[in-house]
Amino acid sequence: MEPLEVLTSRKRKGVARLNRNSKILKTIIKAIQDKKGEHIVSLDLRKIPEAVADFFVICEANNQPQIRAIAEHVEEDVKKKCNEYTYRHEGKQALQWVLIDYVNVVVHIMMPESRKFYKLEEMWSDAVIEEHNLS
Repeated sequence: MEPLEVLTSRKRKGVARLNRNSKILKTIIKAIQDKKGEHIVSLDLRKIPEAVADFFVICEANNQPQIRAIAEHVEEDVKKKCNEYTYRHEGKQALQWVLIDYVNVVVHIMMPESRKFYKLEEMWSDAVIEEHNLS
């Protein structure tokens, strides 16, 4: 396993930093909303030196087909509207927690039980959190 310093320095080379108004971030949030993802939040990690991304987007889905639908829709929309491809994704077999990595934005689509167990918002409590739920 690589030391944390190597991972964080490797990530930043040649990749533009994002902001809250970045097209990819807005596209991801809209794609999640389109498929009725719930409890959507973004964590702004830019001021946390140890963070491996600029933003995390976290949401919940109530069942495995919905997790799959959200993940597929996020990937399709980001590819079509932003011309960005995933760096990697994980969890598409078990469908309890799907992670989609765009290097500077990491999307977490989770079952409610997984989200409660892993508590990502608490783990990254230094981040600025913004809610993106439909009213």
